[in-house]
Amino acid sequence: MISNVNILGCGVCTPLGNTAQEVFRAVREGRSALRLHPDAFGCAEPVFASLFERAPFEGKSLFPEICVRAAVAAIAQAGINVSSDRTALVVCSVKGEIELLGKADVTLAASARKIADALGVTTPPLVVSNACISGLAGLVQGRRLLLSGLYDQVVVVGAEVQSRFIVSGFQSLKALSDEACKPFDIARKGLNLGEAAAAMVLSQDGGKAGGFQILEGAIRNDANHISGPSRTGEGSFNALRYVLPAVDPQELAFISVHGTSTLYNDEMESIALDRAGLLDVPVCALKGSFGHTMGAAGILESVMGMLALQEGIVLPTRGFERLGVSRPVKVSATEVPASGKAFIKLLSGFGGVNGALVFRQS
Repeated sequence: MISNVNILGCGVCTPLGNTAQEVFRAVREGRSALRLHPDAFGCAEPVFASLFERAPFEGKSLFPEICVRAAVAAIAQAGINVSSDRTALVVCSVKGEIELLGKADVTLAASARKIADALGVTTPPLVVSNACISGLAGLVQGRRLLLSGLYDQVVVVGAEVQSRFIVSGFQSLKALSDEACKPFDIARKGLNLGEAAAAMVLSQDGGKAGGFQILEGAIRNDANHISGPSRTGEGSFNALRYVLPAVDPQELAFISVHGTSTLYNDEMESIALDRAGLLDVPVCALKGSFGHTMGAAGILESVMGMLALQEGIVLPTRGFERLGVSRPVKVSATEVPASGKAFIKLLSGFGGVNGALVFRQS
């Protein structure tokens, strides 16, 4: 049985831009929408984050709106009929419309129904909410739906909108940096939060030369701690160990890591990469460009990885200056050439969740 799944279309909606190419150019140029917000969400402390301007969305709920915008772009590129009963919609998020708590039905199921109705999807939407690997987990789920034969195409959209609920939680953990984050850097102080939506259309049919496929995906849980990663990188290593046989090591151009800029996450990833024998492979971390976009991160950062591979480059890790982890991972503050036709996307999240996906250009 053919297990490869084709990516027919992509779309993004971010504070850096509303098309994949526009956002890719911004990242390549080292730009970011991260800035200090002194009084965001009524929190007691200022927030350094990448946030949408609210004025253009006046009168609209931001979460479903950005999901629809990203999905519409991906569907248009794919040229599919979303009203078919052979089309599925997977909506991925950690908190969805939590800012409306007490004012409306804020379950992710209700939000997903709004998005499906706006897009014209007629099948019941599916929801994936698995901490910060939600977007990656949604792509794994979409691939499984196609391989099962239940659907001919799957639209996967992931998004996150920040709120007092989310920000105050991270502040209570002392996990946020009061300046732009610095993935893998010795002076890193913590993460920045971000807002974004990103979407992909998946199918077993319709692949073309130069297009991308998902070769394999894995989700692993190391059950280490509710908010702290395994000190030995157990979950991330096990996810890598599962997906690596799907790709020729000589074709692996880079690894798009989670790279939150927290002390333990970056160190854990360096250990997992070492255990998997991948220290010679270049890595890039994009949280310095977008902040941590949570439910959107797995899809958004994968889209950027595909565009980078098309250009034959490894994107710069914004904020990085001097290595601050125990293993010599190949991270660079500047753009470097990439050789190979494949890359791996890694993500991790609260509760010990970890995921890995292998993408390859045809």
